[in-house]
Amino acid sequence: MADQSTSEASRETVSENASPGEGISRRRLLGTAGATGLVLGAAGGAAGYAAAPSDKTVPLTSVGADTAMFHGKHQAGITDALHARGHLVAFDLTAGAGRKEAAALLRRWSTTAQRLMAGEAAAQDDTDVARDAGPSSLTVTFGFGHSFFARTGLEKQRPVALDPLPDFSSDHLDKARSNGDLWVQIGANDALVAFHALRAIQKDAGSAARVRWQMNGFNRSPGATAQPMTARNLMGQLDGTRNPKPAESDFDERIFVPASGDPAWMANGSYAVVRRIRMLLDDWEQLSVKAQEDVIGRKKSTGAALSGGDETTGMNLDKTDADGNLVVPINAHARITRPDQNGGAAMLRRPFSFHDGFDTDGVPDAGLLFVCWQADPVRGFVPVQRKLDRGDALSEFIRHESSGLFAVPGGAAEGEYVGQRLLEG
Repeated sequence: MADQSTSEASRETVSENASPGEGISRRRLLGTAGATGLVLGAAGGAAGYAAAPSDKTVPLTSVGADTAMFHGKHQAGITDALHARGHLVAFDLTAGAGRKEAAALLRRWSTTAQRLMAGEAAAQDDTDVARDAGPSSLTVTFGFGHSFFARTGLEKQRPVALDPLPDFSSDHLDKARSNGDLWVQIGANDALVAFHALRAIQKDAGSAARVRWQMNGFNRSPGATAQPMTARNLMGQLDGTRNPKPAESDFDERIFVPASGDPAWMANGSYAVVRRIRMLLDDWEQLSVKAQEDVIGRKKSTGAALSGGDETTGMNLDKTDADGNLVVPINAHARITRPDQNGGAAMLRRPFSFHDGFDTDGVPDAGLLFVCWQADPVRGFVPVQRKLDRGDALSEFIRHESSGLFAVPGGAAEGEYVGQRLLEG
């Protein structure tokens, strides 16, 4: 899990710093100075706070004002940086709902996503949960599961790449928390903004779809470190060192379906594999740091390969120690997941951590909401997971508890809704 996730340093958002005089919405302002209060220092002879009215507004901080674009070549939420808060939710169409109802639903969802991502209120029955916040880099991403196409009479448009994933020996899957007709990924850098979007999407489903499963995740907040750095997972490991970068010449080829791809409605789209991976933290934390590093193949403190250098230094898989032993163990997770050890297979990982409390023995129900993106899961996720299945040292400390594969179409053009080319094609 340590070598293929999104780095905070790759953040691609548009900061909007318009002044109040330029007509930004009520949700793009923090409020007045009178609402926040003034601090009286020792020189003023007071030890406390006092409110003072003011007609001056305070602009949103950069975190709150950052905006992701709804319309575009690709859907938002794929190449954007990790969000501080996220929700993954799958829906099943209700009995009697078909292609017509699905099209109306995606139209509603797209309208809501466009408004909320711009920092505006939902068009109907807004809950005001995020009233005082800006967009906070909110993204809302939509995908279709394998079962969606039979439910809507669109079997001929179902991509071959959406065939069910094979079984893996590490799977302990809960079918009730796997798959689904429709999938929505929500991410934001403010927890209330993310929840507001989740609630709006759920309400928009109306009588057309019902929630199948829903999961909540989190990452480090932007600005929490002295400088942007690769995120850490709940095992304390840097997670994302070798993620594909948009600047790489073959990035689009690896991550997105080409414009000439088949089926045509998936042009510029991608395939998301979603896995709830439980981390057996009590067992993991009993290991020494050296033993943890041998499992991963990287230094826990810096993310550098055990073969030397810093986090970005290429791993020397042949390097041995004074006794002739491989410095990077043969079953180290980072060794097994390297693209050059898997026929070039690569995927863009964009996960969330999760913690859903403790069981009756006090064991944490915690781990990783694994989300990875690729142009074709048969060439991306599947070969890597098969190889991990055959001898990954990390497998002793994790358990795959749910799974889903979703076709995520390209972005909607102005005036379109997501999936329109499929549902109205």
